[in-house]
Amino acid sequence: MKTHPSHLAGTVALALLLASGAAIADDYANDFGPNPTLPAPRRAMMPTVNIAPAKPWAQGQKPIAPEGFDVTAFGTGLEHPRWLATLPNGDVLVAESNAPAKHDENAGIKGFVMKKVMKRAGAAVPSPDRIMLLRDADGDGIAETRSVFIDKLHSPFGMALVGDDLYVADTDAILRFKYENGTTQITTPGEKFIDLPAGDINHHWTKNIIASRDGRKLYVTVGSNSNVAENGIDAENGRAAIMEVDIESKQSRLFATGLRNPNGMAWQPQSGALWTVVNERDELGNDLVPDYLTSVKDGAFYGWPYSYYGQHVDDRVKPQRADLVQSAIAPDYAIGAHTASLGLAFYDGTAFAQRYRNGAFIGQHGSWNRKPRSGYKVIFVPFDNGKPSGPPEDILTGFLSSDGHALGRPVGVAIDGKGALLVADDIGNTVWRVAPAAK
Repeated sequence: MKTHPSHLAGTVALALLLASGAAIADDYANDFGPNPTLPAPRRAMMPTVNIAPAKPWAQGQKPIAPEGFDVTAFGTGLEHPRWLATLPNGDVLVAESNAPAKHDENAGIKGFVMKKVMKRAGAAVPSPDRIMLLRDADGDGIAETRSVFIDKLHSPFGMALVGDDLYVADTDAILRFKYENGTTQITTPGEKFIDLPAGDINHHWTKNIIASRDGRKLYVTVGSNSNVAENGIDAENGRAAIMEVDIESKQSRLFATGLRNPNGMAWQPQSGALWTVVNERDELGNDLVPDYLTSVKDGAFYGWPYSYYGQHVDDRVKPQRADLVQSAIAPDYAIGAHTASLGLAFYDGTAFAQRYRNGAFIGQHGSWNRKPRSGYKVIFVPFDNGKPSGPPEDILTGFLSSDGHALGRPVGVAIDGKGALLVADDIGNTVWRVAPAAK
């Protein structure tokens, strides 16, 4: 979730939202790719609020994949499914989650406005606080059994299996559970592994985790506590970063910083490098600042809050840090302004055509503050020799209706055991499965 600090402006913008019927466009080529066109900042008296109101999928309706692919509902009737993890036996874990009750957007005028907006968007449901297990025992691409795998969590998000230890990232801590292959439920309490930055503000509440390939370390995303440090830089201690945690010692360090709100992480199959998708800052105009996909370099600083896309200074931030701006590096690949890109999975299967191998699937949750709207789709970015090698392609669309409603919003993405793409749709309460069409 991204922030807009003006209470009065937000109230007025909400009224405009409720009366708006803005056109939908999907041509944002200028803010995609390795060398995006960055316009001059445009600051308005009122922040744009243009979220698509939620509308349920009609019976039999589903997202749209390119020709040659079929889309099926792998799992339905879920409650706000946000994130996915696949297990070695083919089971799929689904984090049913939402913002914790104690959260910066739940109080005051701003909280009132944002709750109205989120309710209209279908995103104001209480957090289910659990992980579900979906099992497709007969291999037909539809999960016929569903069970509560772990309950009574606290806004869970990322999940990582290391040996027989399952790590779950709650909003304020990583928990460790013992996992037995084939089990459909874990009833023993989890051990608190380490605490994570949270607190009364806890603005970007989602925490994702991924294990190193040797199983010795965890990498953890922690988003910022604000849009551009308007709560003070002290509130950002340990945030806007990816942490590295040594599993044996539990010692942690900041692996990369200046990442406003990193979410999805994945290891690129050819290079072995860690990549992430990042939500950038708001209120600089429709086309600033592009969210991005980037490799994550050890010790690198990516600019937030002082600069964006390398060394473009954000003069809203006072005092500035010229020394940090000089060290800021530009990300690898822009993926559209305000697209709220969250999910990331590299394709390492064999079911899709060869050209998809090693490329990135990205779940774009969709903008709330852009006219025209952006995101609300899953895109594919081809890779070659460990780097993006071409323009993005739509792989799953149709989440926005012709009259501007959100039928669904894609979040986490994963590759299942048969090489199909899974997509968590948090307001459609479905996990979709994209696979090559049967011949």
